[in-house]
Amino acid sequence: MELIHAKQALTENGWENNVVVETSDGRIISVISGVSPKCTQVDLLLPASANLHSHAFQRAMAGLTETRGPNPRDTFWSWRHLMYRFLDRLTPDHVEAIAALVFMEMLEAGHAAVAEFHYLHHAVGGAAYADPAEMATRIVSAAQATGIGLTLLPVLYMHGGCDGRVLQGGQQRFGCGIDRFNALHEASSKHLKRGPSDFKIGVAPHSLRAVDPNSLGSVISLSDGPIHMHLAEQEAEVTEVETHLGARPTEWLLDAHDVDPSWCLIHCTQMTSAETEALARTGAVVGLSPITESNLGDGIFNGTQFFSAGGRFGIGSDSNVHIALFEELCTLDYSQRLRDRSRAAMAVPSRSAGRVLFESATRGGAQALARDSGRIAPGALADLIGVETGNEWICDRRGDTALDSLIFGGRGRDCIRDVWSAGRHVVKEGRHQARESITLQFRNVLAELGQDI
Repeated sequence: MELIHAKQALTENGWENNVVVETSDGRIISVISGVSPKCTQVDLLLPASANLHSHAFQRAMAGLTETRGPNPRDTFWSWRHLMYRFLDRLTPDHVEAIAALVFMEMLEAGHAAVAEFHYLHHAVGGAAYADPAEMATRIVSAAQATGIGLTLLPVLYMHGGCDGRVLQGGQQRFGCGIDRFNALHEASSKHLKRGPSDFKIGVAPHSLRAVDPNSLGSVISLSDGPIHMHLAEQEAEVTEVETHLGARPTEWLLDAHDVDPSWCLIHCTQMTSAETEALARTGAVVGLSPITESNLGDGIFNGTQFFSAGGRFGIGSDSNVHIALFEELCTLDYSQRLRDRSRAAMAVPSRSAGRVLFESATRGGAQALARDSGRIAPGALADLIGVETGNEWICDRRGDTALDSLIFGGRGRDCIRDVWSAGRHVVKEGRHQARESITLQFRNVLAELGQDI
């Protein structure tokens, strides 16, 4: 059991002062007013976010893809080519060390859990490991070592495009037919059971480019957990899907399948106004990664329209080029402002922009991971962030203004002092408990891989 006293807390009932939160066995037992000298003391207590979209291995590429090649207009597709070259060097040991660093950085940034969109399954050339879930078990091990909550999403990746072309080069490490994927998913489920009770599994058909319509139906029926899929990220993708399937990606998916709150559709930066409102009505979560989407030039999500239509969204770090929860939220809001030439784009009369962004993202992330979190209330998982406010960045501000300062002031991460994941107190005084050893292993891996891809 642990008692946490907060001078102020964003609870299920809104802002409350002098709150004591009692946790036990990974869950919140009670939320009451009062003070106790035996409590862990924090200035500001927030529900922690769930990072709903990550490709952990791509963290090792951060900073290596920012040069321009002979093409005067480098795009997502040229970045993708470099990523495939990088894949040829990664071993299971490398992946485990990289994932541990990523998960540690997520925890220090205020993410208590992660949905790992895991598609690096096989050895170089597509050869199977003796254990078909060898790479998945490395993700599980990294999550256990860091204490982050995990929803593992094994990815079905079948083709190189809507025309069914054979996978080439680095893509071969992803490739599975339905039978091979079923075996991989089953083995991954067994490995996941050695983790704590808040570890879960779902499925992730990669995209309409990589999974044919018949196989999409098969993989959806494989699991009763969450279903995640890339959708409508790039203009070229929209054109390809429309050419081969006769409709734009979002339009096709909503017509072909009963999309409901168990779904999380990633990016969705290329949607029409009608598609935006139709997707909002399904109750599915849109998984946004504003920093990665900016880095790759994906486009701007129709955030204000989607939110006004009752849409649900959460935040992920995708390529992990920069893991920063509060900056993701700021980037999302600023993208809407730039597009519309507006101010405080996501604000509503009763809540500031920062509060709308934060509460929506924590609730949407919890839904996308099928994780009972995203709120400070009895019965919920104890996924919590303790924030210091007595500094030059927050200046002891309160309520929505404190959240706005965290998100838009640019120093929110510096203010995080404590993070709990299902009651595991893994970040103290702003640092993960195993930071030194995890960082050393990661740097050794980077030295082995070299800097030139």
